[in-house]
Amino acid sequence: MLQNPASKYHAFPPVDLADRQWPSRSMSQPPIWMSTDLRDGNQSLFEPMNLERKMRLFRLLCEIGFKEIEVAFPSASQTEFDFVRGLIEGQQIPAEVTIEVLTQAREHLIRRTMESLRGARRAIVHVYNATSRPFRDFVFDMSRAEVVDMAVAAVKLVKQLAAEQPATEWVLEYSPETFTATELDFALEVCNAVTAAWGATPDDKVILNLPTTVELATPNVYADQIEWMHRHLERRDSVILSLHPHNDRGTAVAAAELALMAGADRVEGCLFGNGERTGNVDLVTLALNLYTQGIAPGLDFSDINAVARTFEHCTRLPIHPRHPYVGDLVFTAFSGSHQDAIKKGFAVKQDDVAWNVPYLPIDPADVGRNYDSVIRVNSQSGKGGIAYLLEAEYGVVMPRRLQVEFSNVVQQHTEAHGGEVSAAEIWQLFATAYLDTCEPIRYREHRLFENGQAQGIRLAVDIEGAPRLLTGEGNGPVDAAVHALHNAGIDVQVRSFEERSMSASGEGGNASACAFMEIIRADGAGGEFYGAGVDANIVTASIKALLSGINRIALRLQPGGQQEAA
Repeated sequence: MLQNPASKYHAFPPVDLADRQWPSRSMSQPPIWMSTDLRDGNQSLFEPMNLERKMRLFRLLCEIGFKEIEVAFPSASQTEFDFVRGLIEGQQIPAEVTIEVLTQAREHLIRRTMESLRGARRAIVHVYNATSRPFRDFVFDMSRAEVVDMAVAAVKLVKQLAAEQPATEWVLEYSPETFTATELDFALEVCNAVTAAWGATPDDKVILNLPTTVELATPNVYADQIEWMHRHLERRDSVILSLHPHNDRGTAVAAAELALMAGADRVEGCLFGNGERTGNVDLVTLALNLYTQGIAPGLDFSDINAVARTFEHCTRLPIHPRHPYVGDLVFTAFSGSHQDAIKKGFAVKQDDVAWNVPYLPIDPADVGRNYDSVIRVNSQSGKGGIAYLLEAEYGVVMPRRLQVEFSNVVQQHTEAHGGEVSAAEIWQLFATAYLDTCEPIRYREHRLFENGQAQGIRLAVDIEGAPRLLTGEGNGPVDAAVHALHNAGIDVQVRSFEERSMSASGEGGNASACAFMEIIRADGAGGEFYGAGVDANIVTASIKALLSGINRIALRLQPGGQQEAA
């Protein structure tokens, strides 16, 4: 049993910000996006990407629309250094894309980093040092003043080395690592010292990146910290305020959204939240959250499957099947009540009306997903999902009472065999239950004729294996067929009759019509039964539906009938 946490942990102190503004704000435009997949995401892999996989992911990030990409930690290894050189010397960087590299605030690492960027058109140099009290006291044994001096010295060195490469457009980014655990007044002091040392102006802005290096508090506290910094920073018009949320508490997306409302301009993260420990903020989720609020995110996820498969190939990491927007099952409903609501939502959806399909916060088609997997059937499913799959895949639109009846057939199958049932299996169950019921009466052919005001039919069938030619007249083909069967001693009444067109897809062959008929025996024994018929000719489909219903009555009423529960 977990011990009393109060003896070991304590709540993170709130920010003194009585007039906070962010709770009443909403986002109206996307942030500046910066992908750290190739650096932060790569460092967190058990097996870091090789040059081929890293290049493939870089190209994907460019295709998606990232204008800033942190490509490496060049001083960390020769592989990282060589990747940066390969991008520059191989002219692999699109004109609209700025590469970024990371370095600790140490002289030899900075020099190595700046050397890796030689010849770049434009580059962001990202310098950091830890600022929180545990790092000052336990890790580095440094005073506040020494920490400030370390940051300022690093910035001045970057500025000096940048001046030696005037052909490159240089941008400085500074991160007070462990910002969320740093006293706000001290974080402000360090950041102001950095912007002063660089000489930040509105035309030469410094990126101040304020990370939740470790997520320590609820998202609203991070938003308070960002708003406090936003309102107190010197040279605010010369600063791009950036976020780098981690996900230790599982709230990185929420923290980023609230912090953007609090005044931040930019977000750093990874496509699917990859990163050290529990990861960085998930940029796909963050961007598509904006999209569902009617805000164009500026990133292209219209083929999310291609993005996901490339990510998995490059990182060797799987994407969870329930990952928001992307997972293989996020647009899938197994629950019967969910399926019924989704089916009804699709039935009334109009192209010129705002998306409002139950249980689907985004149209799967917008991210390149089709509707094939939206509704899938297992033992927890109901009539709505079964009906949707038959309609979507085979063009069979069942009457509601038939949906109820047939769902019992599918339920029996799933409970007996377990697992999921595909649309093809549902079609086969439907065909077996309604279309292939050929005993005791098997349809062979029919001929229609006119007799004054009456419609006549000559119906060729096999009854108990013996060929019969039945004749009857009525006010239409179905009524004539009912009278023909009556003449053979088979008495039924038609309770309801529906005809529907079918698409020529799936295993329905070239059939273009489906008829559904609800019938009872003339004496009322056994209750109502549905029959179904499929044929290119609607009259033939109707007669097949009539005979299907009769055969299902016979099957039910015989001892040990297989469809007793149907």
